[in-house]
Amino acid sequence: MKDVAAAAGVAQSTVSRILNDTPGRISVSARTRERVQEIASELGYRPHPLARALRGAPTMLLGAVVRDITDPFFAGAIDALSVEAKERGYSVVLGHAGAKADEALALTAVLEARQCDAIVLLGDFRDERRLLEDLRRAPVRVVALWHGAERRGHPFPTVGVDNRAGIHAALQHLTSRGHERIAFVGAASLGDMHERRAAYEEYLAAAGLPSVRGYMRRVPNTIGGGEQALAALLRASPPPTAIMAATDTLAIGLLHAAFELRVAVPGDLSIVGFDDIPMAAATVPGLTTVRMPVAEIMAAGIELAVGDAGAGEGFDGGDWPPRMVFLPTLIVRGSTAAPIAA
Repeated sequence: MKDVAAAAGVAQSTVSRILNDTPGRISVSARTRERVQEIASELGYRPHPLARALRGAPTMLLGAVVRDITDPFFAGAIDALSVEAKERGYSVVLGHAGAKADEALALTAVLEARQCDAIVLLGDFRDERRLLEDLRRAPVRVVALWHGAERRGHPFPTVGVDNRAGIHAALQHLTSRGHERIAFVGAASLGDMHERRAAYEEYLAAAGLPSVRGYMRRVPNTIGGGEQALAALLRASPPPTAIMAATDTLAIGLLHAAFELRVAVPGDLSIVGFDDIPMAAATVPGLTTVRMPVAEIMAAGIELAVGDAGAGEGFDGGDWPPRMVFLPTLIVRGSTAAPIAA
């Protein structure tokens, strides 16, 4: 700031007011403001987050801890996070926790040390009690995205999708085309995954559809997991005519395995996914799936993290912490059709 002030011929306090956009008792002319900003740009001036924090000013850093960065869905979520954060003038400090609580604890300590203004959790960490308890004591706001819709016992504001509505819409799509033998492929039963499996069971019971032994498969949330699930489902008696996958990654694995095993999709088997990742539209056939409003969910999460909406109790007149749930949309493509026997 000293260098900028000397080059512009103004006081350092004036430079500070202009670059930090803070009001003062003496107004600054538009010409002076423009000159200071031009010189700052020429000299490569950038505010230092730690120095800003020492002054009590926002660091404009947003920390994000991702549960599983290998999941293609979270690649899109991180992109949406970066876009929404940038629109607010924030930069993102990203960390991958994987499945180890100690790694997540270390990451959040780093984010706090870097004076992030808030921390966003991407993916369900509710099984990591040490992490949640550590974050509960953090001096910054924490917001959880895609932790499932259940608020009970959750210490932070949450934003997610209505998994029940999405699964029911997908299953209604299948049953309206005549499918009765519908299997479900899911992964670890945390948050969203647990709710999607529960919604599947609920729908089958309400519709009076058979719950065939072996129709619910739990596998790793990978393409290989989907391949593993299809091999097991084809051995069921009778085999399903349709499969509801808890994620697009699993559904793509199912599609790949079907091709390798010469099972025609959708002729012999209909497949539905959940998430609508970009790859879902590029599969052959295109994957019918449940689309989540990722950009809207991310915008709401960032508003809770760094905006006025996350300021305290009584959010929208409700209890704290707030819980926001967005409706998904069914996207019908070529991977579903009526069963041959219908």
